[in-house]
Order: sequence, then C-alpha cells, then structure tokens
Amino acid sequence: MPVRVLIVDDDELSREVLTLLAEGAGYEVEAAESGDAALVHVQRVRPLPEVVLTDMQMPGIAGDELARRLRGLCRAETLLLAMSGSELEDGMGREFDGFLLKPFTMEALARAISGGSARGEGRASGASGAVLDEVVYAKLQESMRHSRLEELYALCLKDTEARVVRMRRATSEGDDAAYTKEAHAIKGGCGMVGAVELQRLATSMEERGLCDDDVATLNEFMVACERLRRILVARESN
Repeated sequence: MPVRVLIVDDDELSREVLTLLAEGAGYEVEAAESGDAALVHVQRVRPLPEVVLTDMQMPGIAGDELARRLRGLCRAETLLLAMSGSELEDGMGREFDGFLLKPFTMEALARAISGGSARGEGRASGASGAVLDEVVYAKLQESMRHSRLEELYALCLKDTEARVVRMRRATSEGDDAAYTKEAHAIKGGCGMVGAVELQRLATSMEERGLCDDDVATLNEFMVACERLRRILVARESN
C-alpha cells in the first residue's frame, strides 16, 4: 500500500507541485491550504495520514503549535515533517520529526520518511545565468501529462506576476514585511518547478528587503518571466 501523505501549504503553486511530484513518486496524497484546514481534515478523514508535510510559515495555526495539535489528533506513529524556503531559526521545529528545505527532491522526502535523513536537503539554484533547471523540468515531464505540465508552468508565471504586482504596492507603501513575504513565496514556488532565474532573484530580494532600486529590480523580474515563457513556448513547438 502506498504511504498516505497530507501536504499542508498556503501557497497554491508549492502545494500543487508537491502534490504532483509526490503522486508521481508513488505516494497517496491529500492536500490542505492551511493549518486550520489540516486540523479539520485529520478529524474527518479516515484512514489518517501516515505523514504530514507542512510549511512552517502560514497564516493562522502553523509551526510548532500546529505540530502539537496534530499530535493530539493523529496516531502516535504519524510522522510530522516541516518544510520552509528558509532555514529555521533556533528553537523552531522542535515538535517535528524532520525538516526539509525548499526546494527539495522526492529522494530527500523519501529519506526523511524512512528516517535516513531527518533534515532533508535544499537544491542548488542552478548554474549562474540559467533560466530553467533542466533536471527538474525533466523530472516533472516524466511525472505528468504534457498538458498538465503546461498548466503547472502557466500557474507558476501567473502566480509570480501577481506577486510582483503586490511587491510594487508594498514598495510604494514602504511595507518591507509584505515585500519580503511575497519574495519568499516566489522563491519557494519557483524553486520547486526549477524556475531558477526567478528563484535567484526572489532570494536576493527577500534577503535584502526594500532598497532604492526596487523598481528596476521588479522590472527585471518581469523580464525574467518573459524569458521563461519564451523557453517554454519554444519547447512546446518542438
């Protein structure tokens, strides 16, 4: 019987990609869009998940508090794995059985589930100047229909462009917290689909926060979206 996994992530793109990859790796997957939704899910659904993989940074109940509540609702042997696009701060994640740094491979997930690696591993962001990670693209291509792959990258670009609009608004309002939150989400989502140029830009923007040249950087972000779109269109025509 396949291992039952519940994926909890408020970011639609990350949730969708993880679901598709995990299903392609042979897991039986269900998903929840928040910690609150995950708690409702485990109270209503049987059989219970054997693994809960949850993002650490979500609105509402999240992090160690979510883990404590899940412990009270799931079976004692249920494995709780945390994931995030950033390293955990000291003291965070103590209620979990393991941690995976986004973006991560299904091999890293399998090791965490088997107990071989409690922490997991993040993937490198690809060679300098690369737009698309060919290894990630090939794995996605193998795990789903071509039409689904197209939908996935369309979702990636739509999500990124919508977040850039919100980052422009945050820039005009001087809202550093909102700006870095959107950059963090782009970093994680784009990393999971191998959109490494967008991932690199988002990582830099999250780390430095609001700066004097943010307008130029956000314009560069939109140009990078178009580069990725052209590459994907060229692949579709081949």
